[in-house]
Amino acid sequence: MSDMYDETDGGLRANGRHGEGAYEQERTFAALPPAHGRGFAQSWWGHAWLKALEDTALDLAQLKAGRRLARAGAVGAVSVRPGRITAVVKDRHGTPHRSDVLLQRLGEDDWDRFLGMAVERAGHIAALLDREMPPHLVEDASAAGVELLPGIGDLEPQCDCDAWDHCGHTAALCYQVARLLDQDPFVLFLMRGRGERELLDELQVRSVAQAEAEEAPADEEEGALEGVDAGEAYAQGAILPPLPDLPALPPEPGLPPSLDTEAEPAPGLDVTALEFLAAQAAAEAHRMLAEALSPGHERQPLEGELTLEEDAVRLAATAPAAVSARLSTAARRGRDGLALAVRAWGYGGPAALAVLEEEWAPEAEALARARAALDAAWDEDERPRLRAARNRWTVIGGDAQLRHGSDGRWWPYRKERGRWAPAGPAAHDPATALAVATGGE
Repeated sequence: MSDMYDETDGGLRANGRHGEGAYEQERTFAALPPAHGRGFAQSWWGHAWLKALEDTALDLAQLKAGRRLARAGAVGAVSVRPGRITAVVKDRHGTPHRSDVLLQRLGEDDWDRFLGMAVERAGHIAALLDREMPPHLVEDASAAGVELLPGIGDLEPQCDCDAWDHCGHTAALCYQVARLLDQDPFVLFLMRGRGERELLDELQVRSVAQAEAEEAPADEEEGALEGVDAGEAYAQGAILPPLPDLPALPPEPGLPPSLDTEAEPAPGLDVTALEFLAAQAAAEAHRMLAEALSPGHERQPLEGELTLEEDAVRLAATAPAAVSARLSTAARRGRDGLALAVRAWGYGGPAALAVLEEEWAPEAEALARARAALDAAWDEDERPRLRAARNRWTVIGGDAQLRHGSDGRWWPYRKERGRWAPAGPAAHDPATALAVATGGE
């Protein structure tokens, strides 16, 4: 049995084959229109895909060529199947090249852990059905030892132009796939080895099994347990079973104690602020435990301790209005200043906050790398006119600005009501960051 269907959202077209009891293992998306004047990724997972490409590629000139080809509509129909994406990409002379990018498929054990994790939280399944990939789904998968998004070196290029690294053709394919991922994160799952229908069916089966297990009578569960006489076990320690595994990570942070009592609070005690801090402490403890249990955590660098001002901004990001007023004093900012700081924090934590507040002069080597990245980001006739001042490049005659972070990333800023405000997360490509700052104009 075969079928063909169109996904009208975004003009995507997919084809697949289904056998008896088999699932779709390939999707083909029609060529997308040129992407002049816009970034290739709008979603955070699309940016993560491009970061894996840009961190891996050794030749910035090839990335520039790939962006130019993708923007010009030189990438043909994209075929997606487990472990591989394929397209015919025309070079600037119109010569077609068969280009592939390989991504390792997840093993059966990985899928088992991912599916077991996903059914524990209904929000994960609901988000996938809405074509969303929330950060906590990826974080929970990572805590279970499953890396969904690619990292450095995970995108392996193959092209008939015989380039040994990412060439302009494979880079163009990756930039185009970022646009597909924006519209449908199931494209990533298919690359990792599971099509949409197969993945959702497996989640459904596990959800039903879990519900039935939870409804099983208590006496049946107790009858299945076996043990030994306590006196015998004490006398013969050798027969004792091994210690059980560590408890699993709780799916949610614990609930802080309730302060809703009949007794009046002590003078000067802000009950609302105390309840908020208790809930934040529980959430932070859960996050730290999840990171500590994740594979490879022992090799990760230690996080720097936040200053009082930084921690006040972190708390203000989720604080109720009454608490935010006090935090603005602790953060040494007015209400508007705290709102800008909270926005920056949401885009990138302490690094984004430092870019908001600090203006610094790059050293000669860092300045040379920044200028090279700016030169490579656009063709000569497309390059915007920028005025440089220390680590900030402002569009002449416009309301957009690029700020260069000490880690080499570019942060988009936009002038709002006479003040420069953060406009989005950082990007390794200044053209992508500027497209966010200008809203794709």
